[in-house]
Amino acid sequence: MELTLPEAKARLSEIIAAAESGERVVITKHGEPAVEIISLPRTGGIDFDKLSVACWRLGIEESQEQWPADFDSLAFSRRVLGIE
Repeated sequence: MELTLPEAKARLSEIIAAAESGERVVITKHGEPAVEIISLPRTGGIDFDKLSVACWRLGIEESQEQWPADFDSLAFSRRVLGIE
């Protein structure tokens, strides 16, 4: 998808949806490509392996508490907070 700057201003929601679905979106200025909009990879949650290494380096004993397998998922957080 290639748009001029005025078109991009008018169609921002559509541009974001296209980029999220993996489509290449280029905005031109004075007929030349100026900006490419891309989707960012989704990240989040807790990397328990990195946490374990950091605790070891700092001399912190790890908790013996067992976390549920889906602890770092958004659905788990919503369930715990009663938002579901």
